[in-house]
Amino acid sequence: MHHRIIILILASFALSTLGGCAVNPASGMPNLVFMSESKEIEIGKELHEKILASTPVYQDEKLQAYVERIGQNLARNGDRPDLKYTFTIIDSPDINAFALPGGYIYVNRGLITYLDSEAQLAAVMAHEIGHVTARHSVKQDTARKGSSVVTVLSVLTTGSTVIGDVTDLWGTAAVMGYGRDMELEADSLGAQYLYNSGYNPNAMLEVIGVLKDQERFARRMARETGKKTTTYHGVFSTHPRNDERLQEVVGKAGDLSKESKGVDNRAEFREATEGLLYGINYNPKTLKAAQNNTYSHSKLGFSIDFPEGWEAENQRRQILSKAPDGRAQMSIQVDLLRNPIAPDVYIRENLKIPTLQQSQPFSQFGLVGHTGIQPASSSNAYPSRIAVLYQGRRVYIIKGMVLKEGQTTTSKDGSNPATKTDDEVFLASIQTFRPSQTPRRLSGKSQKIHYVKANDQTTFKRLAEVVPLGKYSEDQLRLLNGYYPRGEPSPGDWIKIVQ
Repeated sequence: MHHRIIILILASFALSTLGGCAVNPASGMPNLVFMSESKEIEIGKELHEKILASTPVYQDEKLQAYVERIGQNLARNGDRPDLKYTFTIIDSPDINAFALPGGYIYVNRGLITYLDSEAQLAAVMAHEIGHVTARHSVKQDTARKGSSVVTVLSVLTTGSTVIGDVTDLWGTAAVMGYGRDMELEADSLGAQYLYNSGYNPNAMLEVIGVLKDQERFARRMARETGKKTTTYHGVFSTHPRNDERLQEVVGKAGDLSKESKGVDNRAEFREATEGLLYGINYNPKTLKAAQNNTYSHSKLGFSIDFPEGWEAENQRRQILSKAPDGRAQMSIQVDLLRNPIAPDVYIRENLKIPTLQQSQPFSQFGLVGHTGIQPASSSNAYPSRIAVLYQGRRVYIIKGMVLKEGQTTTSKDGSNPATKTDDEVFLASIQTFRPSQTPRRLSGKSQKIHYVKANDQTTFKRLAEVVPLGKYSEDQLRLLNGYYPRGEPSPGDWIKIVQ
């Protein structure tokens, strides 16, 4: 009897601590969730920082401000207006958008390319905001964990998160889709937020149409090339534009029979997206390199934040970074993994280091590795921090060495009166090593979207002759302008071309 009482008390405590049977802010209905809002925001912030460190962000202040303005207006008119929302444009030609817990919304520039109005862009963001307000990622976390007492206590004690690492993010529901019911709920909520913000909720159906056209073209390409098709949120194969449930949930937001209801702001959208990059970005820019003392190697495709004030030099056999006073240094060497051995075995056998103190495996940004402290020896009077990281068959060997005695390094921003030991400085730098935001420069010229007016001679077949986009130029121009698979623009219509 006593055991049963203890279990019930612990279960009650766990549920109350983790959010338990909380009220869903979007539906107003109770939800059994195992995560507080503060934890949800914490997880989102952590993942957002990892995404910024490993994923290129599109560098266009005008377009970013435009997206931010639209997004914040939608958020104010949503069910969780008190959340601090962050909107980011990912520098990728892929057609996708996704949301992370706590109000972090991402839209690929590739998706913006194929939209035709501000209302359509708002529809994409409103759909993603709907996932946040309905706490879909948190619900899926709850469903995955179950509701047993043992599971609840496990969640409580381990602080388990929705997504453990950004490297796992790209295969999760946040990116690939939550399933039909949750996607429809996000459409329903998004349509309401559109209506509340002055847009026609019918824009949600227009976006579905744009994405269905992309899916049709992708399937055609798959038949001809044998490549697998991918779709935004992976849901549109079962989510057609004429779906009765979709029409119903969107229709609840306003009277769709009134086609003039709400704004679409096509002229503003054209102005904001004029010059938008199309396809591959052949000249990506690094982000915040000066603030973080980031060293990026474009050919090898990695970045690392060396300690503040340290200078880095690309030598013939290594990359070497030294402290200003010369008392410590960090080096990076590169090797090819010839045999499939674990990183700790590589350290023992290839680097000839038989033992490590504080030896431990680790992973970060999709890379696996091993690190530890090499004891002092006759060749070096001080212990050294060693780390080995695998990127495919490439091996990165990072070493932090103290060369002479001196004062310990203070914290970077000076706000923490405590000091960092040399090893803490080395380890903090190693933990920033990541696939670079400046990948190896490709040979080619970046292309951009431009708007022109059609005349009485304009057809997509003729345009394809002067706007070469490869084998499927005409199809791509039709997709860009919303005329796939057939139809022609009327004289005076604004159309997109690529140059």
